[in-house]
Amino acid sequence: LFPGDRAGEPITRDAVRHACAKAHDLSGLSKPVTPHSLRHAFAVHLLEAGADVRTIQLLLGHRSLTTTAHYLRIATNKVCATSSPFELLPRPAPTLPPAAKPQHF
Repeated sequence: LFPGDRAGEPITRDAVRHACAKAHDLSGLSKPVTPHSLRHAFAVHLLEAGADVRTIQLLLGHRSLTTTAHYLRIATNKVCATSSPFELLPRPAPTLPPAAKPQHF
């Protein structure tokens, strides 16, 4: 996926850590940027965008779906705040009760 300096070899862990540190320095972020935080953000953003948990499990290489399900708890707030498509449908105007007949004394 990420080629290294040597042909046919992947990028090294140190190279990834160095790239994260450089990106952090250039970004001005106060929170640390690590390979784990990027992986974590990737998974949460996929969930928030509607990707299914099984697909995320495969992308992250988790053996157990339970491991991937951890990200569900993190993304729950956004999912719960998402409107139902039914809420976007127009609602009928409320009907007024029939006018009362005047009473004569």
